[in-house]
Amino acid sequence: MGVLPVLDFQVKSIVHDYEVNFITDSYAILKNEIRDGDVVIMDQKIKELYPLISTAIPKNNLLIDIESHEKQKSYEGIIPIINELIESGFRKNHRLIGIGGGITQDITAFTASIMYRGVMWIFFPTTLLAQGDSCIGSKTSINFGEYKNQVGGFYPPSRIYIDLNFLDTLSTADLRSGLGEMSHYFVVSSEEDFKKYKKDYAFALKDKTVLANMISRSLEIKKNYIEIDEFDRKERQVFNYGHSFGHAIESLTDYAVPHGIAVSFGMDMANFVSVKMGFLKSQIQKDIRELLQQIWQGYDIKHLDVYQFREVLAKDKKNVGRELRLILCKGYGKVFKTPVKNNDQLHNWLREYFNQELN
Repeated sequence: MGVLPVLDFQVKSIVHDYEVNFITDSYAILKNEIRDGDVVIMDQKIKELYPLISTAIPKNNLLIDIESHEKQKSYEGIIPIINELIESGFRKNHRLIGIGGGITQDITAFTASIMYRGVMWIFFPTTLLAQGDSCIGSKTSINFGEYKNQVGGFYPPSRIYIDLNFLDTLSTADLRSGLGEMSHYFVVSSEEDFKKYKKDYAFALKDKTVLANMISRSLEIKKNYIEIDEFDRKERQVFNYGHSFGHAIESLTDYAVPHGIAVSFGMDMANFVSVKMGFLKSQIQKDIRELLQQIWQGYDIKHLDVYQFREVLAKDKKNVGRELRLILCKGYGKVFKTPVKNNDQLHNWLREYFNQELN
């Protein structure tokens, strides 16, 4: 594949600024980038699917391959990784290089942030979710017991290399999940951005140029917010749009609904509640749903129990006291955070949504 028609860019960070580079040959870049003492943390699936990548790692450099699942992304899961680093002679001036999706990113970033009070790390995101969303923003999260993403901080990589060739081996569900996650940025941004995203969606899975430009624009929208609110205290919180509902869907389906697809349902639920509360015109909800339905096609959440759903919503870490803190929508570019009571009225709205809106 030739040069992609997208520009590299820099993200400003309080921790340290970092580069995002679009590339087409990860083997050559990794071979050129790796230094003595650097350690590569790689998703086992990537190691198996792309054996050439491993050959770019000199024999003297340690390669730690990990399983990409939630148990690995925990205190217990990273203990053997830290042991291996210390025993191998890893030092403060050495770097970690993560190659994989979001779980690999979190493990690498969290480990880098706590080793010797912080070492540099580099990231090669290999999923659309990671390339179009999580690779920038500095967040690191690991699980604690049964509680997901409860421990972490903010610690960006020094460089990110995005190679769309990794997406060739993803399932359609994984690609649609990535597109579902990215879609919330375009509603947050503007009507113009969303309309273009909606129009280009049908071509994204067939045309890498279209997809590359989608990824670039998604990251650009996110960059504009994280550079003014890197630590997620105010403006950036609008990116939780669709996520409170989406996380509840993931939890209640035992993650049978992929993250980005759950978020697409979550955006629709947020829009539905926004209409009920008089914030959003129903026509805009329908216009957005026309895209979201394409993303969640083949998945069904009508069976979810409303009482259980409210219980999971009540545990959302963004809540204050007994009030939910939901991200709702007044229109394109008008996404906002607001308190919502977890009461009978919300119960009836959720029941109506599951019983009638998804038919």
